[in-house]
Amino acid sequence: MTAAAVRPAQGGARISALARVPAFWVVAALLLAGAVRMAQIAGRLASAYPIATVAAVLLFALLAVPFWLVVAELDFLEREPLELLVLAFAWGGLVATSVSIPASTALEDLVAKLGSPHLAADWGAALAAPSVEETAKTLGVVAIVLVARTQVNSVLDGVVYGAMVGLGFQIVEDIVFAVGAVALAGQGDQVQPVIATFLLRGFLSGVWSHTLFGALAGAGIGYLVVRRDRRPAHRVGAALLAFLGAWASHVLWNSPLLGDGLGNGALALLGILLLKGLPPLLLILWLVRRAHDREADYYVGRLGTLRDPELITEGELGVLGSGAARAAARRYAGQQAGHAGRRAVRRLQRAQARLAVELSRASKETGANCDEIRVQRKTLRGLGHPEAIAGPRSWRHTASTIVTTVVAIAVLWVALSALGGA
Repeated sequence: MTAAAVRPAQGGARISALARVPAFWVVAALLLAGAVRMAQIAGRLASAYPIATVAAVLLFALLAVPFWLVVAELDFLEREPLELLVLAFAWGGLVATSVSIPASTALEDLVAKLGSPHLAADWGAALAAPSVEETAKTLGVVAIVLVARTQVNSVLDGVVYGAMVGLGFQIVEDIVFAVGAVALAGQGDQVQPVIATFLLRGFLSGVWSHTLFGALAGAGIGYLVVRRDRRPAHRVGAALLAFLGAWASHVLWNSPLLGDGLGNGALALLGILLLKGLPPLLLILWLVRRAHDREADYYVGRLGTLRDPELITEGELGVLGSGAARAAARRYAGQQAGHAGRRAVRRLQRAQARLAVELSRASKETGANCDEIRVQRKTLRGLGHPEAIAGPRSWRHTASTIVTTVVAIAVLWVALSALGGA
């Protein structure tokens, strides 16, 4: 592991600090223009279909919460500042969306003129939307780099910011589509089309749509910025390849391929979702795992130099670098010491992660995190569970996993059946 693979972050990203960067005001102006444009669209929708608009906003806002939590948790060891996560989300929801709505329509018209109306009807959405939307979303990650370069210090950071831009785009676009479905239904201000859109575009397609495409393109920007140990041509080529991967995944998702080849019904819909969505999902999961492991090796290695079991034990060194192991350690603490033990382990892990980042910066301001670690260590000792390590896998966890999987499959099957039948 080298410092080129994971470049230490240089402090936080408060608004007052960002405001001193000229690029911040350019980004702020674009956000304001996007907000005005989307407010105009929202105003028209709400005036025509107030009940449907409120229902769409509530449903997709609820959907955004678990996605936000998952994306923000990807980089546990070196967490991105909240201000930049909000900025990325706002770029996707305001700038990328406001640009893509008219630009995609214009490009579809161009496809019809240069090709044919039949080509535009079949492939217009597959060619126009990815070209405009992926470009607009990727520029959001570039904006983060221009505004706060020191906060993009690993490929995983690019994944997180790209995914957050994609999430903002996905939520706002889905709200517009949901209310648009009400208008197409022509039955007045009804919520049924909103629910159908939520099931298809949110519940079923959300796992592998804009959030995923944005993460893939963001990984390329992260690689371009961070891997200074590679030749410029190599870094640019990797960034272009990641962008093309996001674009191609989006093209495949929007394309008419397999539309008529698997028949109708729930199984056919599930087959299409898997065949179109699973390849990019597996690719980004592989990239996230590799990037996370590289970052974990780097930061946990800094903690290993302390050789102080009061701050981190040998067992905790083996746990902190793995998301699954961290979760297992929290579960084990809950089994041994109740909710208080689980909470103390989580706080201990967060303080250890912050200390690792401070050490990577060669910062002298590590006292607060060391004090927090000692406080949580004392709490755990008082609970009879002094070390945050993973215990043996319990039958309760296995049973809970099985039940959760069965429930998820049942819910998925009901949603697929409802949409497939429709």
